[in-house]
Amino acid sequence: MYVAASTRCFGDLDYWQSLTLISDHEFDKVEIYLDETGALAPSQITSDPNHFYHQMREKTRLAPIAFTLAHEIPIEQFEKLCSLSKLMQVTQVNVATSPVGTPFNSEIDRLKAMARAAATEGIRVGIRTEAGTLSADAHTAVELCQAVSGLGIAFDPSYFVDPEKIDQIVDLVAKYTMHVFLRDSTREQLQVQVGLGEVDYGRIISQLEKHRYSRALSVELLPNLMDQEQRTLELRKLRMLIDSLL
Repeated sequence: MYVAASTRCFGDLDYWQSLTLISDHEFDKVEIYLDETGALAPSQITSDPNHFYHQMREKTRLAPIAFTLAHEIPIEQFEKLCSLSKLMQVTQVNVATSPVGTPFNSEIDRLKAMARAAATEGIRVGIRTEAGTLSADAHTAVELCQAVSGLGIAFDPSYFVDPEKIDQIVDLVAKYTMHVFLRDSTREQLQVQVGLGEVDYGRIISQLEKHRYSRALSVELLPNLMDQEQRTLELRKLRMLIDSLL
């Protein structure tokens, strides 16, 4: 396992400024967050992939380890993103599942199309476990992975903070887990200061180790729930805490 940080941590700032801040906090790997209304739009980088690739090489020493999409994008744009991922040697794209209430078979068809497009470029697709979506339920997330060849899970423990259930949840999703998001949370608040929440990092990492998980533990802080100065402190604290557990 290794530690990374998401550019979503500073999604309210200029994209290149967010990379500088992440690097300043002694991270060497970055997860790139894409949001059409945010700091970096998927349409922007897929319209001129080579330009973005060269900008990344020139402006930062951070190694990109994944793209994470905030929302669905057209399949043609997704195909271009997968081609860019291959060019940048990024092997993972994380996507949101459809809202709760979406027919299961329709979602399978949508995810199959994405998984096929990604596989053509040697890219893995991971579905986020996120409230309000089909994958909010861990069992449903696993069922989607079983129905779609090559699909994995981008696991967010902040939505499963019940200490009586977390071991069972990790055991359930670990086989399919390709990416992990980390922040501190309680059952009432999705994001709190490190140490004030209920996320047991040591326990989660230990469970993942049992299943030989060897990929990213990505710090993802939410700009709308914490001011920039506090996020800067939290990013450093989380990196040091996770490093101490590896």
